[in-house]
Amino acid sequence: MSIDLTDLPPLPPRPADSHKGHFGTVLVIGGCDDGVHTMIGAPALAALAALRTGCGLAKLALPGTVLAPAIAIAPSATGIALPLDDGMRLLPSDAAALLAPEIERAACLAVGPGWGVGFDRQQLLMWLLAQDEAPIVLDADGLNNLAEVREFSADLRAPLILTPHPGEFARLAATLGMPGAERDRAAAAVEMAQRLGCVVVLKGAATIVTDGQRAWTAAFHNPALATAGTGDVLTGAIASAVAQWWKPHMGRVSPTQLGGLDLYDAARWGVALHGLAGERWAKSRGSAGLLAAELADELPHVLRDIRSA
Repeated sequence: MSIDLTDLPPLPPRPADSHKGHFGTVLVIGGCDDGVHTMIGAPALAALAALRTGCGLAKLALPGTVLAPAIAIAPSATGIALPLDDGMRLLPSDAAALLAPEIERAACLAVGPGWGVGFDRQQLLMWLLAQDEAPIVLDADGLNNLAEVREFSADLRAPLILTPHPGEFARLAATLGMPGAERDRAAAAVEMAQRLGCVVVLKGAATIVTDGQRAWTAAFHNPALATAGTGDVLTGAIASAVAQWWKPHMGRVSPTQLGGLDLYDAARWGVALHGLAGERWAKSRGSAGLLAAELADELPHVLRDIRSA
């Protein structure tokens, strides 16, 4: 094992008399069908990973034209069909009306997997980021859409975790006017977290997690993870950790005192579980050929091993 789990707080318990309502709902908002690009797998993989990490429910909010095939990939999830206009663009106001009651019931939103980039997405995204009902894990095209919006930081109200790969980070850093961000990954991640008041998970070999005050590096270097969909699995794992274990600070009362984790530690656990799942797969099958769904399937085994230890 390439990571010292004593660096992390203990996993909150999973009581034997629990039901699915105790472990939170992850709402995945993404998917794309714009007449040119069709992206189905990314949100489905995020939902699979969220369930494999232990959340009680996962819901997929996707354009109605791609919802059925996504549910076929992740049949344990339920679906919300988001409306499109005749030009295959999202209808942001109608989508927001459908999503508002779902957000009230969700414990975490995962926004961006396979979403595509466009003004319709940007309108819906800014509405999502302005709500404070549920924390958001923002990934992939959620980040790319955010990078297209100027002066967005004043509109951020949701508790927020950003999970960029280096290219997404560079685009967002450019929007924020952060020159030379590529020269020092850790310092740049800390600066972005400070500017936006969020948690940043800067992905790559030796992923960096920071809330702007604390920083942690996951010592994973696994080429098996360098394949499509593994980032979507990470999004789902982090969202599931948040849905199950996140507790907000309440004055001087820390999340740990409330029996939970803060966003920083929930993000660290998501990264750790994802990395350990990759190691477990690679140990028996090597450094290439991993399918993202197989990575998600390793997550319960990793959780079992951690809890039994």
